[in-house]
Formats: sequence, structure tokens, C-alpha cells
Amino acid sequence: MMQFGSTLSAHNLNLSQARRASFSFKNYTSPLNPLTRTPSSCSYSAAASVSSQTISRKPSSISTEATRLHLSNLDKLLQTQPPPKTQLDPQPDLENYKDQNTGSVENKGKGLLEGLNLARLWPQVKAAEEMSPRHLNRLQRLLSKTGEYSPRNNLGTRWREYHGSNNWAGLLDPLDGNLRREVVRYGEFIQAAYHSFHSNPAMSAEEAQLPRHVALPDRSYKVTKSLYATSSIGLPDWVDDVAPDLGWMTQRSSWIGYVAVCDDKREISRMGRRDIVIAFRGTSTCLEWAENLRAQLIQMPSTEGGEQAQAKVECGFLSLYKTRGEHVPSLSESVVEEVKRLMEQYKGETLSITVTGHSLGAAIALLVGDELKTCAEEMPSVAVFSFGGPRVGNRGFTKRMDDKNVKVLRIVNSQDVITRVPGIFIGEGVLEEKLKSAKVGGFVDMIDRNMPLAYSHVGTELRVDTKMSPYLKPNADVACCHDLEAYLHLVDGFLASNCPFRENAKRSLVRLLQDQGSNVKKLYTSKANNLTRLKLEREGLQMASCLPSPSS
Repeated sequence: MMQFGSTLSAHNLNLSQARRASFSFKNYTSPLNPLTRTPSSCSYSAAASVSSQTISRKPSSISTEATRLHLSNLDKLLQTQPPPKTQLDPQPDLENYKDQNTGSVENKGKGLLEGLNLARLWPQVKAAEEMSPRHLNRLQRLLSKTGEYSPRNNLGTRWREYHGSNNWAGLLDPLDGNLRREVVRYGEFIQAAYHSFHSNPAMSAEEAQLPRHVALPDRSYKVTKSLYATSSIGLPDWVDDVAPDLGWMTQRSSWIGYVAVCDDKREISRMGRRDIVIAFRGTSTCLEWAENLRAQLIQMPSTEGGEQAQAKVECGFLSLYKTRGEHVPSLSESVVEEVKRLMEQYKGETLSITVTGHSLGAAIALLVGDELKTCAEEMPSVAVFSFGGPRVGNRGFTKRMDDKNVKVLRIVNSQDVITRVPGIFIGEGVLEEKLKSAKVGGFVDMIDRNMPLAYSHVGTELRVDTKMSPYLKPNADVACCHDLEAYLHLVDGFLASNCPFRENAKRSLVRLLQDQGSNVKKLYTSKANNLTRLKLEREGLQMASCLPSPSS
């Protein structure tokens, strides 16, 4: 409290003390106080009565004016209003969105640099501010249990374009907002397959399998068929004696995915067709890992000659796709049978078939797409959306897929080593073009025909990078770079190859923190823990084991 007695004459000391005593802060609201907004006038009504009782003699006019001026200046200083808040320039993006209102006081804790509003002058400063761990409002929204879904636009007559009719030309870099939502949506179908399998991985080898419940992320779809993959190899009998607790890890046949069909009229109208989804999970059992290691290329069955007769695929993938189980048909038979049944059931409607998978499931998805395209006459559009898929076949297989007009969109993380195996890199496009330009194309063909590991990727590539995420560590481990949730997180934040992470990305971070907490930057994990702890203390609730991740 400032002292004014030393500046006043002795005969005015009592008057000054009386005015200061009567200066009421009860109803006064200062702009420096973040818990208040509008200032109220101070009351000086008591000053007159006090002064009339305490002042025994009339003060001089000069001293009285000086006191009044001093108090008036102090009052003006306290009532000074903060400058009006400047509206920030909107960030350009491909989507319209509305942030949730957290209800917090905006001016609370505002520092000097924020008051300067540098983001208005330099958009890069604003982007960095939005991505900062100190931006708690946005982080709290991403950790919210309430799903904030992006609006799904009406695809209408453009659905074929989003289904790959033009190989997604002009839609990938920059990434089209509608395509982003479709890619993430199909990725969540794969997550449903993972969750369904791990909730009950065991499978009886002595009786036929009952239909399995799958909690689909999109309620407009219904599951029509469970799919099983069977390995052609088995573990020695002594394995069960040495490690009897392995259980389902050593079973030959395992539930690997499902077939679902859109059954909602509004969603069918939005998409412009009735969509059939075939989703596959990745490697989970010991025998599936063993099949992955059978990397030699083998000939695919073909009734045609030419280059298609030279199509080869990995031995292990084809084994899982074609082998029958004791009580289940082969994966190939199940898929073809169910697709034909659905085509007959919805005959006359516009249909599409979307095959999607992650890791091993991405490889199986390519084999499914290859077979479906020729399994029936008047086959509808077939597209494959693969996440973190390995190489599957040689250049002959790539040519075979192109000739059949199977559209493939490969979502690839630059840091994911699984996308670079199996095989040698001689079959990759860049080196192949260099060798052909050097007039040694015959050498490439010779290697492709004779080398057992001359692999080549199939389809169009959408490349993301772990280092683009402001949340993940740039040196994230191999498991994180291959993780499906990390893939969906990167796709949700991808704008273009030359742009930073999308600042208004809506996908929840809860699952990423649960699955890959050690690979999330410590600043974010600490902030997330603090926010979660405060929220639990305020609401008295416990976090669910798995919170919904909205489509974006």
C-alpha cells in the first residue's frame, strides 16, 4: 500500500487518512484481477462525514486540491481498461471446425508476449503457439471423452474418385479433407478387428465357429461374415510340453477379420453407393509370424499367359490366404463366397468393395483384391486401403493388379521399416527407372525372373512421417512407427508434404498415450497427466480403458 502522508501538510494529514480509510474496494473490480471484468465506481460518501467530524479547522485550498488530484490520478490508474482483444486471423485449412469452449478465463495468466499478439503479425508464431505444450485448452480437447467428429460431406457423384478411379490424382498432396476422413474411417474398421480378436483370441479346434461380435466404429455398417486364416505349418508337439501356456499363440487357425456392409439409407445416400468393407488385422500369433518369415517368392495360379503368368507373391502370405482349417474354410473361399452372396442380395444397386488391412492384413488385402476382381462378372469397383503393409509380390504381380484395375492406396510411414521388407530393393521404382535409363532394363527383367527376393510395391502411395507430429518423439521406436493408431494420428494431422502438422486435427490423443506413451514427448505426457488428474478430481470419475477416437 502506497503511503501518502509524507506528501501532505500536517493540517491535512487527518483529511488524507479519512479519505484513504473511506476508499472502499469492496465493489471495485480491477482489470488486473483476472477473476473480474467490469469495474465499479468507488464510494466516497463516508469521506464527507468523517472529514466533518475529524477536521477541526478549514484546510487550505492549495493542499486540498493537491490531495484531490493525487487521489484522482490513483483512481484513474486503477480504472484503466485493458486494450481491446484483437481477433486472430483464421488459419487456412481444408475443413471447417468449431473448437469447444472450455469456459476458462481468457485473460488469466496472460503474459506480456501474448499481449503483444505476435501471432497476428507472423502466422508461424501462431502455429507454434497452437502446437505448444502450454496450449492446454487444445490438449484438453484432444483428451476429451467427448468425440468431436468432423462433418462427413456428401460424396455423391464423386465417390468413384475417392475410391481410386483416377488413382487419387490431385487428392494426396495436399490431402483432400474428404479423402482424409475416408482413410481414417477405414483404418478404424481395422482397429475394430484388432479389438475383437484380442478380446477373445482363443479358437476351438474341435467344433465349428459361431459368429463373432465386432464392435464397429460406424453403426451404419453391420457384420455379415467372420473370416479365419490358417497356417500351413505347425509347431512341433514338444512345444506344447515345454510351453503349455502359449495356448492361442500356437493355434493354426485364427480369426483375422470380417466382412461388413453399409445398411443405413442416409449413409448410402451420402456415400453415393452401398459399400462392402473387408477388414483384416495384423500379425498376432506365433504361426502368423512364422509365415511372415517365409519370404521366398512363389508362382501365383493364373489362367492367363504373358506377364501375368510371371506374377509371384510371398510364400507365407499366400499360405495363410489359401490354406483350409479343420473346421473353417480357407480365407480365399470365405471372402469370395460372402461377396458373391452380398452381390446377389443387393443386385441392381450401386456397390463398391473396400478391402482394408494393417501390416499382415495389408498384404492379405492385396491378395483379396486380386482375386475378387475376376471372381464374378460385372464386378463392382474394388479398392484396397493398406496401412503399413510389407511388399507382397514381384513386378509381375504389380502388373497383374494394374491390368485387373484393382486400385490400391498404400499409407506409408517413412520411419516404418516393415514397409521396406521383405526382399531386396531392386524392384523399387526409383532404382528401376535409373537402370532402365542406363539401358540395362534387361538386367532388371532378368533379376525379376530369377531372383527369389525381387519384390515390388503395388499401387499409389500416401507418405506420412513420424517426425511431422508435434506430439511423437522424432526418434520413436520401431513399434510406434508401425502402430496403427500412430498411422491414423499422422494421417489425421497430414496437410501436405511441405506443410506442418494440421493444428486443428480432431483425433483423440488418449489411445495414442495409452498404446505409445513412452514415444510421446514428455512435455505432453506430463501435461496430459495433470489435465487428467484435475479432471478426475473435479468429476470424481475414472478414465475408461479405451476412449472413442473420432473420425476426421
